[in-house]
Amino acid sequence: MNYRGRFAPTPSGPLHFGSLVAALASWLEARHAGGEWLVRVDDLDPPREMPGAADIILRQLDTFGLHWDGTVHYQSQRQSAYQQAVDSLLDSGHAFHCRLTRKQLATLNHNHPGISAAVPAANDTAIRLQVPDRELSYQDGIQGAITNNLHRDGGAFVIRRRDGLFGYQLACALDDADENITHVLRGADLLDSTLRQRWLLECLGRPVPEYAHLPVVTDGRNLKLSKSAGSEALDPARASQLLTAALHCLGLQPPSDLQGESPAVLLAWGTTHYPAHHWPAGRQQPLPEELHATS
Repeated sequence: MNYRGRFAPTPSGPLHFGSLVAALASWLEARHAGGEWLVRVDDLDPPREMPGAADIILRQLDTFGLHWDGTVHYQSQRQSAYQQAVDSLLDSGHAFHCRLTRKQLATLNHNHPGISAAVPAANDTAIRLQVPDRELSYQDGIQGAITNNLHRDGGAFVIRRRDGLFGYQLACALDDADENITHVLRGADLLDSTLRQRWLLECLGRPVPEYAHLPVVTDGRNLKLSKSAGSEALDPARASQLLTAALHCLGLQPPSDLQGESPAVLLAWGTTHYPAHHWPAGRQQPLPEELHATS
C-alpha cells in the first residue's frame, strides 16, 4: 500500500513551534516515501475551539510550505460515520452505556470497572468501549516497544459523551481507517492514546496504521509547548528561522549556506536528507536555544 500520512490539528488556537515540529516530521516522512500527506481538522469539541482557528492553521501550514494533498477533512462533517461505528460496537458487545460520573470514578482511582457498570440505553448515558484485562503491545517507530494493560490504566474509555459529542479516540481512529492512513507520526504526548485507538480499530475489524511518536518540544522549564500553556503562535516573518530550528529538532542540520533560504528550499533539502534514525527518542526535548527569547 502506498504511504499515506496525515496531520490533524485541533482548532483551539494557532499552531505553535511544537506543532510545527510535528507537522514537519509527518510531512517529511510522507514526501521522502513518495506518498501522500493529508490534513484533517479535529473540530470535534466546539467548546474548546477558537473561532477562525482552522483557517489560521491552514494559512500557517501554507506559509511554511507544508502543502497537503487533496481536500482538508473536518471531523465536524463526520457525525454519521461516528454514530455508525458506535452502533456497531454496541451491537457486537464491545461497547456499553454507562452513568458513572467523574466524581464516582474518582472514588475508583479513576479506573473504570468495565461492563459491570453497564446500564440500559438512555439519553443521559455515556457510551464506553470495553478493554481487555491483558497486556497489549506494539512496536513504535521511534519509542520502541510499547506495552500496557488498558483495563488497569483507566479501564473502559468513552467513545460518545453524555452530551452527545463523540470521543477523541473513536473519531481519530475511525478517521485514520476511513482515510486509509498507513502511518501516523505525531507527538509523544499522544502516546497513551495509541493502544486505545489500535484496540478500537481491532474491535471494528479495521486495518491499523503504523505509529511513531516524536518527543514533545518543551520550554526551558520542561513544560510542553502547547496552546493551553500560552505558547506563542508562529511568526510568518520568521518562517525560515523557525523551519530551520524545527529541522534541528528532528536531527537534521541544514548547512550554513541555506540560512535564510525560503521554506521551499529548506523543505527540499530536508526531504533529500531525511534520516528517521537520527530522530531523538525519549518523550521530551528542549526548545532550541535560539528560540528561547523569541518563541
